[in-house]
Order: sequence, then structure tokens, then C-alpha cells
Amino acid sequence: MEFRRIEHLPPYVFTIINNLKIEARRAGRDVIDLGFGNPDIPSPDIAVRKLAEAATKPANHRYSMSRGLPKLREAIAGYYQRTWAVQLDAELEITNTIGSKEGFSHLMWVLLDRGDAAIVPSPSYPIHIYGPLFAGADLRQVPMRSLADPDERSGFAEEFFDRLTTAYEIGWPKPRVLVISFPHNPTGACVELDFMQRVVDFCRQRQMIVVHDFAYADIGFDGYRPPSILQAEGAKECAVELYSMTKSFSMAGWRCAFLLGNAEVVQALVKLKSYLDYGMFQPVQIAATVTINEASDFPAEVCATYQSRRDALIDGLARIGWYVPKPGGSMFVWAPIPEPYAELESVEFCSLVVRDADVALSPGVGFGPGGEGFARFALIENEKRIAQGVRNLRRGLPKLG
Repeated sequence: MEFRRIEHLPPYVFTIINNLKIEARRAGRDVIDLGFGNPDIPSPDIAVRKLAEAATKPANHRYSMSRGLPKLREAIAGYYQRTWAVQLDAELEITNTIGSKEGFSHLMWVLLDRGDAAIVPSPSYPIHIYGPLFAGADLRQVPMRSLADPDERSGFAEEFFDRLTTAYEIGWPKPRVLVISFPHNPTGACVELDFMQRVVDFCRQRQMIVVHDFAYADIGFDGYRPPSILQAEGAKECAVELYSMTKSFSMAGWRCAFLLGNAEVVQALVKLKSYLDYGMFQPVQIAATVTINEASDFPAEVCATYQSRRDALIDGLARIGWYVPKPGGSMFVWAPIPEPYAELESVEFCSLVVRDADVALSPGVGFGPGGEGFARFALIENEKRIAQGVRNLRRGLPKLG
């Protein structure tokens, strides 16, 4: 049987490491899982209580609205006003999505078709690469490896825009969409508001739409506050942003996210989604509304937890001879494969680490060709488990140090 839309998809390399991890655990080994970015921090108590309360009411068991309850959209509009001083029309400039991954994928269907092109950084979160391809579009990848070090932000900006201009000018058709995400997954790279302004200006001049996946909106370290692209002047003419409660409020399984910004683009997604779904389970929407309104300090607690874990991991790696720059945000550490093991490709290296050190990491190549030579740590274990993982790495990687 032929499945033309997926037949050219490469093997999902993360499953190779996951299978090795499963085999090791079945053999009784304690594997420290720093691979899959699945948040371990419990969701806010108020979210759980409100969900339980709302779920007892039969009226909430019926179909809901695919674009989200009005009060939920008003809540996220208020959060944007308080956090980034961005004013949004809850009726026209916001729609709820069933997680940012669903929202992004369907947004690509709205914005792109066969014969179109999109620009995406490399490495990137896999759906940022494959979303445009699923829509039938051509893909142009812009390397952004040098962003791993937060001290290189200013130099990176010039390099990035030079490459962005080249990607736009080379070939036909001219790209219609630019996809970005800061703080960045997998590199943890961060930018300032002036960078976002340059992106908006670039896209306005070329009549492009920029899609900013703001998954780590509230996770900036050492006093850094990630900017929303909607803060840039003229952003609503060409920009939309995906905000998710997955990381900020540690509500991964709840699948609650939003598309915000340019009203024409938002309403186009609303139209498509009206054919595809009836929205999130209404008690989840109610709980999310209350959480945004009454637990707005929770993201700061989450951020502090990830910063503490980042420091424990980076400092621990340095002690065993694996030197990695500290990311400025996100819940990941993007680590170059250490020099004594540089002859290994990222899948080979991460397989070695699982087998010999009982630590699961994500191979860099899983984030696109620009990720080869790197491994990604996810900060999803507490400091004690991270310390154990570092000891395991010291044992399993004897060439270090």
C-alpha cells in the first residue's frame, strides 16, 4: 500500500535512543532520561482543582468552540497585556489551538501550498521543518549553529540576517513564510527585541508572514525576559505567534495553546479549524482560564527550577571535562559532542551514552542537518538525578577530562 504524503519521511531518530533506553530499563538499569523534553514539574494546583470541579458538570461534556471560549481568549489577552504590554483583540486576534504543535501544523496548511516556499532555521524543532513540507511547500533552511552561546547574540544577528537574505533571494518561488522560535529549541539561543524588529521589518518589506513559536516565552535565565514578536512596531501587519501553556505552566498533557497576532491569519486558521475539530474539552479550557488569571506567578517558579537545573548540569559537565555554553533560556542544553568523541555522528554518540553511561540524550541530527555534531540535554530531571547522570557520564565516557 502506498502512503505518498509520508513515504519520504526519514526514520524518527529519537526512537533509536528511546528503544535503547527501554531495553536498558527492562534489563534493570537506572537510565537518567535527559532526552525527550517532557516536563516533570506538576501542573499548578489551581488548574487541577478547577478541572476536577468543571468536569463534574454535565453541561461541560458537550462540544465546545474550536477557537476557544471567549473568557479563555480574554485571559490570554490579559496575560499578554500584563507581561509584554501587547494589546490584542480577543475576538479577532486570538484563537485557541490544541497544543502549539497542532496549531503550527494546521497553520502551515493555511499559509502554504504546493509551489510555495518557507524559510526555517536549522537546526529546529522537527515540526518546524516538516510542517511546511506536509503542506507541500519547498523548504529553505538557514543555519544558526553559532547561536549556542548567549555571548554571541549580537554577532549572530548579523550572520543570521545575511543568511536569511540569501535564502530569500536564491531560487524561485520567493518564500511566503518565515518560521522562527526564540528562546530556541534545540539550541537554547535567545534574542532581544531589536532582533524581532528586524524580522518584522524584513517580512513587511517582502510581504512575508513570520510565524514565531513562543513555546519558551516565560523561560529566560539570569534576568533575561524573552521578547514577544508582537512587541515590534508593525508586527500585526505580518506576524503571528504561538503561545503555549505546556512549558510556562507545566501543562504539557493539557494541550492548551494559542495563535495570536495578525487578524487575517488568525481568522484563516479559525476557518480551517472549524472543519477539523470542536476545540478542547471544555473543563480544560475553564481550568486554563482560571490558571492564567490566578496563577500568573507560576511561570516564574518554573523558570527558576529550570535555571537551577541548567546550572547543575553545565557545572557538572565542566567538572568532567565537557565544556558547554550556558543557554539563555528554554529547558534544553545544546552540547557539542566532546572533542575526544567528535568522530562519532550524533546518533552513534547518543547510542554510546545510553549503553555505557545509562544517560539518554537526543541526537542533534534529529533537529535537521544543522544539528549534526551536537546532542541535546532536556532539563527534565531534578538536581540529584542530574548529578547522578554526570557521574554516569564520567564513568561511561573515559576519554573526557
